[in-house]
Amino acid sequence: MLFVPYPTKPFTPMEIKHVNTPTDGYFEAIEIKAQAGLLTYTWANPQKLVIEHTEVNPAFSGRGVGNALVMAAVAYARAQNIKIHPVCPFAKMLFKKDESIRDVLFKERLVVG
Repeated sequence: MLFVPYPTKPFTPMEIKHVNTPTDGYFEAIEIKAQAGLLTYTWANPQKLVIEHTEVNPAFSGRGVGNALVMAAVAYARAQNIKIHPVCPFAKMLFKKDESIRDVLFKERLVVG
């Protein structure tokens, strides 16, 4: 489990829980026993994680929960030496916006036959 600080008043640490199976998994943000957000993914292959969906509980909107979930997935990808293919619009936007996380971005290769 990760503890990710983010801007909130008053400051409360947010816990990121990770559950992984051979076919899929999720990162769940929890603050004071409430689900703040959820990022779900599937495995395209052993080296590629596909971010399917990121959702933030409206009560936690604007607090960086979605960003923290994507960053947890990025940290996991780096640790496991795997790539991320974001199909979730929010995750796609973060990869487009933040060049520092593109090292784990899956880049499709055009095969000309």
